[in-house]
Amino acid sequence: MGMVVKLAVVDRFLEICRQRHITPNELANLSGVTPSTVYSMIDRSRKDISIVTIKKLCDGLGMTLGEFFSTPEFDRLEQEIR
Repeated sequence: MGMVVKLAVVDRFLEICRQRHITPNELANLSGVTPSTVYSMIDRSRKDISIVTIKKLCDGLGMTLGEFFSTPEFDRLEQEIR
């Protein structure tokens, strides 16, 4: 997963947390993952995030992967293959 995609995923999770007035810690608790999992995802120096982690976080937020990725930001991402 390219770094641009990873940052888009992180930004989306942070946006949802802001909208719902929850902290990354609360997101972890809702999703059944450790807080360190969420904080390592947010760490901009880390390059990858697994789709399994994204799915768990979406489950904790009560949203589907389709709902999570259905934003103009993801539609605008450039092709990884040139």
